[in-house]
Amino acid sequence: MAIQEILEKEGIRIRLNAECITARRAGEHIVVGLDCAEASREVDGSHLLLAVGRVPNTDDLGLDKAGVETDSAGYIKVDEQLRTNVPGIWALGDCNRRGAFTHTSYNDYEIVAANLLDNDPRKVSDRILAYALFVDPPLGRAGMTEAQVRTSGRKALVGTRPMTGVSRAVEKGETQGFMKVIVDAETKLILGAAILGVTGDEVIHVLLDVMYAKAPYTTVSRAMHIHPTVSELLPTLLQDLRPLQ
Repeated sequence: MAIQEILEKEGIRIRLNAECITARRAGEHIVVGLDCAEASREVDGSHLLLAVGRVPNTDDLGLDKAGVETDSAGYIKVDEQLRTNVPGIWALGDCNRRGAFTHTSYNDYEIVAANLLDNDPRKVSDRILAYALFVDPPLGRAGMTEAQVRTSGRKALVGTRPMTGVSRAVEKGETQGFMKVIVDAETKLILGAAILGVTGDEVIHVLLDVMYAKAPYTTVSRAMHIHPTVSELLPTLLQDLRPLQ
């Protein structure tokens, strides 16, 4: 919702819940018909972009000849160490459905190399989901979402702060967005975080590293950070946690 509001302020119109979409040419433009419950049922523009998901490029690898198993969508099945069902064959990157980012693909390599060469039993489930959405301002995400925490049924604490309360953001004149951190009320471990705002894609790593260390949130809340930065407000945010309702 916050990103939608930011995009709408940039003059981008967002139409949701469209059904029975049609497309036709009108001179040099493309007109898209929408079956929506609001406003006009047609929009026109110079280009049409369809984002309909990803398909793994595995159909021409001869996996069937090698006996490598795939799922119904064509992704290669792997275990926690990224081994396929065929001894001596591993699957890394987009084709294994264990992450669709450059950083997860590189981490796949690190996991396989550690197991093969270093006798270091690393596995995929050790890593924490993290990604950035490079809108303006950027979104940095790590761990569980608020919805996932609620579904888990665990008791949790949450801290939020608008970027209007971050000195560095105010100084740069970029105060859109917010920071949010969710903490397990019993273990005091950080469950997830989202930073939508200036340098949010970088600042999120402060929390991500603490999550990997399995250290309590107080590791950050009692730390002294440098002023004036976005990161310096993380301790302040974590000093004002409230029960997640």
